[in-house]
Amino acid sequence: MKKLVLAFGAMMALGATQAMAQTVVSDTDGNGTYSFEELKAAYPDLNEATFTSVDINADGQVDADELQAAREAGTLAA
Repeated sequence: MKKLVLAFGAMMALGATQAMAQTVVSDTDGNGTYSFEELKAAYPDLNEATFTSVDINADGQVDADELQAAREAGTLAA
């Protein structure tokens, strides 16, 4: 029983660590928003259609609020 509890605890700790991990998106040009190329570096499977759906205000850039909304909606992985 003790081994089972320890194994369960280890699995929960690993799961919590993975849940806390977040995909890092870098603003490489420092303009405060993310271009398709910047998001593509963090999300290699990203396509133009998904980028367009994330870019709510259609300005060709994704800001922090749009990125967070896409993560919360499950459009982009956290």
